[in-house]
Amino acid sequence: MDVKERIVAELTAARDRSFGLTVEALEAPELTSQVSPLMSPLVWDLAHIGNYEEQWLLRAAAGAAAVRPDIDDIYDAFEHPRAERPSLPLLSPAESRAYVTTVRQRVLDSLEKVPLVGALTENGFVYHMVIQHEHQHDETMLATHQLRKGAPALLDPPGADSVIGDTIAAEVLVPGGPFLMGTSDDPWAYDNERPGHTVDVPSFHIDTAPVGNAAYAAFIEAGGYQDPRWWHPKGWEWGSASGKEAPAFWHREGGQWLRRRLGRVEPVPLDEPVQHVCWYEADAYARWAGKRLPTEAEWEKAASWDPVAERKRRLPWGDSGEAGDHANLGQRRLHPAPLGSYPGGASAYGVRQLIGDVWEWTSSDFTAYPGFRAFPYREYSEVFFGGDYKILKGGSWATHPLSGRATFRNWDHPIRRQIFSGFRCARDA
Repeated sequence: MDVKERIVAELTAARDRSFGLTVEALEAPELTSQVSPLMSPLVWDLAHIGNYEEQWLLRAAAGAAAVRPDIDDIYDAFEHPRAERPSLPLLSPAESRAYVTTVRQRVLDSLEKVPLVGALTENGFVYHMVIQHEHQHDETMLATHQLRKGAPALLDPPGADSVIGDTIAAEVLVPGGPFLMGTSDDPWAYDNERPGHTVDVPSFHIDTAPVGNAAYAAFIEAGGYQDPRWWHPKGWEWGSASGKEAPAFWHREGGQWLRRRLGRVEPVPLDEPVQHVCWYEADAYARWAGKRLPTEAEWEKAASWDPVAERKRRLPWGDSGEAGDHANLGQRRLHPAPLGSYPGGASAYGVRQLIGDVWEWTSSDFTAYPGFRAFPYREYSEVFFGGDYKILKGGSWATHPLSGRATFRNWDHPIRRQIFSGFRCARDA
């Protein structure tokens, strides 16, 4: 399959997923309403995906005429915060579907004539950017589904729970030394992953699997939420003001922890990675456990460096390979896989589940790499550098495999819990 054939296939797969989370899953009232000020109405996400595609693949890449320049402002994520989007004159669900379908057809019609040369289109870069953008919004849509109060709209895929976790060592040693962080040649990489550069990381221990629900429940039972010793001062202030005493969507009933998952209430599976915890909760647990959160560099070295070959791997298990055989990605199941799953997906150091299952908080702030250059627009990364953002790595069960690479950098405020976030711990050697 050549580059353009793959672009067509990936564009089609992304759109099928988007429709499956919006117009094919819910009726108009739930598509146009806002479940939380943290999230957009689902219909805004759908039309925004089309508007982004129109601007980059039709206007910028193909030099084609605009389809709906009159709605550019409405679907500009930087002009309108999520809390105010329901008050905008949004396209209806039917209008949104028709609009994104028109844009897509014109993109496909123009693709044959677009030369894949020059910074914007070389190796399909701008098409890869738009495909990943759609999948990132699909993950955001899944977070919106999680926040919904209504009946379940999404079903667990058949056979999704056939994976069984292994009993594995608690942690591994990653010896100190230099490694290549980031990338300079991955055609799917965003600007904030570039350029690749050498970082010397001292020896450290890192958990072989993410922190699980049973371990996190032990932290709760030990009074972890009531003891300021474990909390960052801002985290203690956040917890005291909000009254949080457990991960988001957890509650106790009859001595048992239950969780609400995409409209279903079920016992918390003790053998799964904990998810829907914020950075402050992850940091407090790590302190309570006598450890700490890994730095972004530590996490990426554990995930991507091959110490024998002295080279970087794109994925923990190698440079390629179907995610389904190695990691829980792409909505294959609607929850994390059991701890110790996917032995074939282990890194060179034997660390498992680094890609997929839950986004993993690190201790690092979101900053630029040495030699960073914003491309193709500042608003993707640069405007967020130096703010109140912490780095998350590895993707979740909701992340598409196209973004499930070791260099991918996600970031969010340390109080965010609606995302599919968890963590693992590290400690000095």
